[in-house]
Amino acid sequence: MAEKLEPLIVPPGTAGTRLDVWLAAQRPEHSRARWQQLIRAGCVRVNGAPRKAGQMLRAGDTVAGELPPPEPVELVAQDIPLNILYEDADILVLDKPPGLVVHPAAGHAAGTLVNALLHHCRDLAGIGGELRPGIVHRLDKDTSGALVVAKNEPALRGLVRQFQGGRVQKEYLALAWGRPEPASGTLATLIGRDPRHRQKMSARPESGRPARTDYEVLEQFSAAAVLRVRIHTGRTHQIRVHLAHLGHPVIGDTVYGRARRSELPAPAARQMLHAHELAFEHPRTGEPLAFTAPVPEDFRALWRALRARDQESALPGPGGGVPSREP
Repeated sequence: MAEKLEPLIVPPGTAGTRLDVWLAAQRPEHSRARWQQLIRAGCVRVNGAPRKAGQMLRAGDTVAGELPPPEPVELVAQDIPLNILYEDADILVLDKPPGLVVHPAAGHAAGTLVNALLHHCRDLAGIGGELRPGIVHRLDKDTSGALVVAKNEPALRGLVRQFQGGRVQKEYLALAWGRPEPASGTLATLIGRDPRHRQKMSARPESGRPARTDYEVLEQFSAAAVLRVRIHTGRTHQIRVHLAHLGHPVIGDTVYGRARRSELPAPAARQMLHAHELAFEHPRTGEPLAFTAPVPEDFRALWRALRARDQESALPGPGGGVPSREP
């Protein structure tokens, strides 16, 4: 059902403002770009007549219209099980399992997280004029863990501002090859497309975007280490690229490292990277929220196997010794 834009009178204090800018300020549930789309479609009228987005408003002008309902997307809703950590009318936080692609793309038109969310979320309010969930950040197919999704456009914009402003805390666990030295540190480089392998990212690009990653060894084994990793930026493959750049690629990552399966005491069918903790402010209420995604069993099994193999001659972890149990 179409939504009526009830008549709004332009007060003297906002005279001389562009129509699209004025509407975005008066009705912030839609972005300025979305208002521009609606204006171009003739859904907004000034003093009874359609106008352009750049129309300068005068005091006393009447702005009204009729907004179309969100259009269904062509994606198919699929009943795929989801592990929900939190949900309300604005956002949903879930624990993504390894192997689940976040967004449909070439080769993955179905069976993705978006397909699952279209089935699960019956209260999507529409984003950009479409009935779809707002994907704020992504996890690689084989990375597990906490991920937040917006259900409406205001929530999406609020979360995007937090991510872009570096106000979202993202902490990962990684099983990495070797013995990182020092046992804790910060990696700050540019990350961009590898000039020789365009499907990969590189920490030594000819051009790229700044990326910062903090790491700390939680437990050290003879051939590998358990790392706590915090990222302050959200570049593509950031943790995998930075740990490979450090010389200690993520176990199971065959893009930025080598398979080395024969050196493992237990299987690693995927890259051993898990988004363990996620903290941010609720985009509507401002309430601080924090979530922990339990460590998945395949990650725990390899962790236990590495410890068991080194049990008699376990190397003290530089980050504080060998903990008595996994998180």
